[in-house]
Amino acid sequence: MTIHLRAALALLPTLALATTPGLIRVEGSVDAMGTGFSIVAYGADRGRLQSAVEQGLEEARRLDEMLSNYKPDSEWSRMNRQAGDRPFPASAELFDLLSACVEYSRQSEGAFDISVGPLMKLWGFYKGTGHLPHRAEIRGAMGLVGYRNIQLDASHHWVRFAKTGVELDPGGIGKGYAVDRIAQILKDEGVKQALVSGGGSSIYAIGAPPDEPGWKADIKNPRDPSRAVASVLLKDESMSTSGSYEKFFRAEGRLFSHIMDPRSGFPAQGMLSTSVITPKTIDSEAWAKPYYILGPHWTAQHKQKDFRVFFCEDKPGTRCEWLQ
Repeated sequence: MTIHLRAALALLPTLALATTPGLIRVEGSVDAMGTGFSIVAYGADRGRLQSAVEQGLEEARRLDEMLSNYKPDSEWSRMNRQAGDRPFPASAELFDLLSACVEYSRQSEGAFDISVGPLMKLWGFYKGTGHLPHRAEIRGAMGLVGYRNIQLDASHHWVRFAKTGVELDPGGIGKGYAVDRIAQILKDEGVKQALVSGGGSSIYAIGAPPDEPGWKADIKNPRDPSRAVASVLLKDESMSTSGSYEKFFRAEGRLFSHIMDPRSGFPAQGMLSTSVITPKTIDSEAWAKPYYILGPHWTAQHKQKDFRVFFCEDKPGTRCEWLQ
């Protein structure tokens, strides 16, 4: 069975080639963490703008060396190999990110959980060979899943897994973290108008493009991604989308997506896509999947007041609406 890949958002807006007098447009992209990162930026000083974009792309490469679970020599991969046997001395940056992940897990009642690595491999989403595993295999993998298996020693920045075989997956957090880091570099370099995209599904908008009130992003119709079900204008905020149509396979007459419910060991059901708008991309990406898994009722009771959430539920007629 083939994994189908589709972009979650039409994130890079169509912009006129002619820009506001005195402003220059610079674009750049790089492949990192198994996806593509892109930057569109405007400024008056070409040299400074180009330098800022290059620094942003270099940050994506640096984080690829730290967070990729596809690179055997990355810090993340070395941690996965070692922390089940002995304490792993993590860098301060990785330790802080893992601490944030554990907090997201606590707040989401386990719906966000980076320890889903064994499940993602079992279901075939790690290498793109999706298949339906036996229930006994799922039960076995579930014995290795659970954020409480991640033991963090803040005094030494040590990471230890409670069991051999625990494996962390950065897929639910890495892009959002990288987008925020890139955006901060651009801001530090004086860029006031830019759009940073991580894999098409997580973006951050700095300011607004010339002569526009914000950066326009379309939320795709999950049943027909060639059409949009909603459009938003982003300004100094982020948006991330999780959708069942991004990676999936069909078996026994059902669709199984890559959005794994770590509490059950099965792909989450009942939702088609969830888009989350927050001040930081790490938050929008981290919360997109728990909101998808837990649904509108739980989300309405627990989300932060400044978060905006758009749900497309798996119901006849594709019910899509903003959470009130």
